[in-house]
Amino acid sequence: QVQLVESGGGLVQPGGSPRLSCAASGSIFSINAMFWYRQAPGKQRELVAAITSGGSTNYTDSVKGRFTISRDNAKNTAYLQMNSLKPEDTAVYYCYAHTLLRPGGRPYDYWGQGTQVTVSS
Repeated sequence: QVQLVESGGGLVQPGGSPRLSCAASGSIFSINAMFWYRQAPGKQRELVAAITSGGSTNYTDSVKGRFTISRDNAKNTAYLQMNSLKPEDTAVYYCYAHTLLRPGGRPYDYWGQGTQVTVSS
């Protein structure tokens, strides 16, 4: 069984710089890519950032220059450093991982339970 556990959310003042973590555990052979999504109240879940096993990254336009995704492959952990937070960044942030459980096997995708980030003074 694979689990993704996010941490690092909470109440943050505008302009704040929290870091989210997503730790994957279980019988994982490899994680091809890890993603951060977010869902604000009344809105659809949106992709925020992505990182491949080789370290290539991609961001949605609204967070470019403010958010940085990174990962520690040895720890099966991804991070989302969020800087210059705005009230519109308020959302539940979810981690998503595209994994292989054995060499040559089919890929399996997993979601974390989400962590709330509220940007407010």
